[in-house]
Amino acid sequence: MRLFNLIAATLVAATIATPAAANSFFDPATRKWVDFSNHGAPSGKSPIRRETVRYDGPYAPGTIIIDTGERRLYHVQENGRAMKYGIGVGREGFQWAGTQRISRKAEWPGWTPPPQMRARERAKGRVLPAHMPGGPNNPLGARAMYLGNTLYRIHGSNEPWTIGTAVSSGCIRMANDDVVHLYDRVDVGARVVVKR
Repeated sequence: MRLFNLIAATLVAATIATPAAANSFFDPATRKWVDFSNHGAPSGKSPIRRETVRYDGPYAPGTIIIDTGERRLYHVQENGRAMKYGIGVGREGFQWAGTQRISRKAEWPGWTPPPQMRARERAKGRVLPAHMPGGPNNPLGARAMYLGNTLYRIHGSNEPWTIGTAVSSGCIRMANDDVVHLYDRVDVGARVVVKR
């Protein structure tokens, strides 16, 4: 009986620990643990499935609305609809809000970390490259949409498990599958509204 109780206690503890395991993350919008193990880097899929939702807000079709608190991006469409995507947002101290326009689009963009980011990471003992060519290991992922003349972008990621979290230096992260989907549907000049 004692062995049975020990095994049962171990199973209960393992079950309780499972949500916080390395293959899941807490989605603050749904308040549930999401398993991303089926969506890892090879597929580039988001742990948060994109979906078409009803939209009756004030923004015109073509507008991108980023709700950083919800960690969702909405691309407003015709007929009272919007495509809703899961995103990663700026971590504490790197959040921002405002309105920009997409000033440039790039496929498999190269990454040139800004000097302040390189200095910040160097202080932590991590050396960032001066430039990294585009490709599957690049943090900007498969596509990037540059926001005005800021350092911020809506971009893909080589870490799809970070979608739904506050982890970036202010950029809006999307899984590669989702960023390609959005990229193909927006033009340079599209309005982007970022809300906190």
